[in-house]
Amino acid sequence: MSEKSQRLEIVTPQRKVFSEDVKFLVAPGTDGELGILPEHAPLITSLNIGVLRIQQDRDFIKVVVSGGFMEVRNSRVTVLATSAERADEIDVARAERAKKRAEDRLAAKAADLDVLRAELALKRAIMRLRAANDK
Repeated sequence: MSEKSQRLEIVTPQRKVFSEDVKFLVAPGTDGELGILPEHAPLITSLNIGVLRIQQDRDFIKVVVSGGFMEVRNSRVTVLATSAERADEIDVARAERAKKRAEDRLAAKAADLDVLRAELALKRAIMRLRAANDK
């Protein structure tokens, strides 16, 4: 008897990042992490900036998503993300530079600083580094 799986598609405005059958995934919902198994009840939710962890067989794949939405229906999961990047595609040096820039902006406390934008940039960089370094 074969184990059940579900189809996962992760799509951004630029490209299809992932499209394969998976056993399990954990998504960064805006109200906390969501674990999704095959035959999960129908669901539509918004996503936070974070790492989407995908299990295929015994291997785990990590994809950093920067917001968006997830729909679960009929053992099919569709993630429509603002941006998404597989851990093996992440340029660690670039992510380190982005983290440093965001930290410097927040530390400078300039009068015209968009604090929310700087905090979101910092969170994206941290999530990218976490996914790339936890291979």
